[in-house]
Amino acid sequence: MTVPKADPEAVDRRSLHERIAADLRDDIMSGELAPGANLPTTAQLKERFEASSATVQNALRLLKDECLVVGRAGAAVTVREHRRRTVRPAALMTSSRTGAPYGWLAEAARHGTHARTRLLDVAETRPPADVRAVLGLPSDGTALLRAQILLVDDEPAELVEAYYPLAIARGTALAERRRIRGGASALLTELGHPPRRSTDRVSARVPTQAQYQALHLTSGMPVLRTLRVIHGDGSRPVEVTVMVKAGHLYELQYEFTAEGAEEE
Repeated sequence: MTVPKADPEAVDRRSLHERIAADLRDDIMSGELAPGANLPTTAQLKERFEASSATVQNALRLLKDECLVVGRAGAAVTVREHRRRTVRPAALMTSSRTGAPYGWLAEAARHGTHARTRLLDVAETRPPADVRAVLGLPSDGTALLRAQILLVDDEPAELVEAYYPLAIARGTALAERRRIRGGASALLTELGHPPRRSTDRVSARVPTQAQYQALHLTSGMPVLRTLRVIHGDGSRPVEVTVMVKAGHLYELQYEFTAEGAEEE
């Protein structure tokens, strides 16, 4: 692939094995090295990066720890199957019918994976500053938190912290420490607060200690943090959710239609 020439005065201060892992990781994430494909041999990587065998092995160990490749010393190292996943947020926004499977789980099932959720906490708490701002809360304001972890094939995939205005959530099933069949969107609709519009703010961040542990991360790779604001009637926020997933394992796909264009 063609790589833009770097600023001659710029210096990559990462160790060589981290730089090698970064280049190979990009090959995997872009599809240059597809799932099931063998990575170049140690000899080929030594020549390509002008590195020692030990340095190459350290780079491969990083990729193994990140669950991007599998293999052992003396054998071929291959790109792990079904690890890089594309998430389509729009497909998850449709309110589920009462009693229907939660949309996130149904979407995963369509891709041939087994998904489930584990409820971590339900409590009235002080949200992060950006969530308080959206909900119009003072610095000491509180909201109802429903925190859960989403698992794909029993591996942590996404940490989800959903916040609800107390005026909406108190005294409802949202405040109960149990899973909501069909998801919160269906329940909000039943409560008279149907989701009408959603906005996402996505950023890449270094994981916090809690995120690192919850997602079973093994390196300093960034996470994708999505701040999703779900508006009800009159653009009133009825839910604000913070979703965090490993940046090297997931990508987000958004689809847009140009104004005035007809969809095919």
